[in-house]
Amino acid sequence: MSIQSNISLLAPAGSFESLQAAIQAGANSVYFGVEQLNMRARSAGGFVIADLKTISNICKKAGIKSYITLNTIMYEHDMQLLQNILKEVKKQEIDAVIGADFAVIEYCRQMNIPLHVSTQANISNIEAVQFFAPFSDVVVLARELTLKQTAQINQEISRRNIRGVSGELMKTEIFVHGALCMAISGKCYLSLHSQNASANRGACIQNCRRPYKVTDAETNEELLIDNEYIFSPKDLCTIDILDQVLDSGVSVLKIEGRSKGPEYVYTVTKCYREAIESLHNNTYTPEKIKNWLEQLSTVYNRGFWEGYYLGRQLGEWTSQPGSIATEKKIYLGKAEKYYPKIKVGEFLIEAGSIKEGDSIMITGPSFGMIKEKLDTLTVNGNPHSIAIKGDRITFPIEHKISSKDKLYKIVDADNG
Repeated sequence: MSIQSNISLLAPAGSFESLQAAIQAGANSVYFGVEQLNMRARSAGGFVIADLKTISNICKKAGIKSYITLNTIMYEHDMQLLQNILKEVKKQEIDAVIGADFAVIEYCRQMNIPLHVSTQANISNIEAVQFFAPFSDVVVLARELTLKQTAQINQEISRRNIRGVSGELMKTEIFVHGALCMAISGKCYLSLHSQNASANRGACIQNCRRPYKVTDAETNEELLIDNEYIFSPKDLCTIDILDQVLDSGVSVLKIEGRSKGPEYVYTVTKCYREAIESLHNNTYTPEKIKNWLEQLSTVYNRGFWEGYYLGRQLGEWTSQPGSIATEKKIYLGKAEKYYPKIKVGEFLIEAGSIKEGDSIMITGPSFGMIKEKLDTLTVNGNPHSIAIKGDRITFPIEHKISSKDKLYKIVDADNG
């Protein structure tokens, strides 16, 4: 098996906490959206144009690439906002734009901004790759392709010597983990049809994730589909076939999840980073795969399958509407003070309770995520084994914390 040494791991960043978590976990690059011109505008609309400078600085300092998603359908009234975003993208030296609308492609060409063609373009063959080559260096292939089809496209890129706008050989990118949509490469109209909220404008209400009844139009006999959400596929997971994924010749492995929390971004990115390194080092074993799958199961997921990469004709459907993660986080409170000389943090408990021995998670925009076991606990200035709502607690913590940081308790989902 010949594995490329320049495989890039691309992680989602829907917040500064998730951005830092991606960096912590070993991402080579991150992608994010601003304002309403991205496919997660409803669910992960945390960034605005003014944040681009900070995002760019953080990524440059960390030595990773930053990509902004402008991948919705663009209407005429979007052009001014689109141009304003692109001017700031150019000014702050964001590394590339991910887009599919021809207005985005044309403006990027005019402004000499690197472009990655989004999966919304549904690129499924070598002619489509060749079409976009004068405008781009990276294309995100359609999610419905098999690995065999992906390999054929990559082989043909090399055979035809198809080079992108920079003169380098065209690169391909595919999704390797995260939520899947029932629609072709995410082009869904169900939300638009039912609620006038277009998924292709980043406003999906995810009504595909609900249970449905089936009614016979002739007899009016009604059936409730048992144990399956027939519009809602399980999440994509390729960590157990990652050797085959890399063998297909792709250059960029993309993790879905801009609406997910930093614990999701950190865990998934870390697992795939370790898997990539294991493949390079010839230490990719069934035991490691089992361990990664267990870790991936602790964060948000709807169950796993390998998508269409191995040639399946039908998807696997979820058995319940939400996550089946084996762990869940419970909000406890917020940070109040940090004592740098003794490296101790103080938090106000606003909900629930916590005791010595509990697993905790702290999230913050300056460091991402910290997850550890609470070995010692001081409550309202005195040693104590439990704290409840209204208490102020202190415990050792290496990272400086601020009032923007939040404290959670991590519990088993079955016992929470």
